[in-house]
Amino acid sequence: MIKRYGETPKSGQRYKVRHGAYAVLLRGDQVLLTWQGGIHNEFQLPGGGIDPGESPVQALHREVFEETGWSITRPRRLGVFRRFAYMPEYDKWAEKICHIYQAFPVRRLAEPTEPDHTAIWAHRETALAMLFNDGDATFLAGAGI
Repeated sequence: MIKRYGETPKSGQRYKVRHGAYAVLLRGDQVLLTWQGGIHNEFQLPGGGIDPGESPVQALHREVFEETGWSITRPRRLGVFRRFAYMPEYDKWAEKICHIYQAFPVRRLAEPTEPDHTAIWAHRETALAMLFNDGDATFLAGAGI
């Protein structure tokens, strides 16, 4: 059974399953987050959808780079959670299956290439309060322990 965070699924609403890979990126007492502006305006763990033919780890590397500009190394799977959400950029309701990894940030190679994303380093305790969804915060709280 995969633990659910966030809103209860809406009765009668059809949801499409969408797998994604997300990273807890620690450097000392700092964590690398992404601020997604535009229609979202929220802090998140960097990551996103796994494309067809892509492994979760391949998606993790790609998504972290797109959303933060950073390269990462040594990803280690922490676990998985699910949440139900409307995705306005795709105009669809999704059951998001969120595969969470801890990895090490290596270096910043570029600015984020994903529109409306900004890489933010925050103190771990501050980041816990900043994160939009409780699933992200739960995995950040348990990471590196």
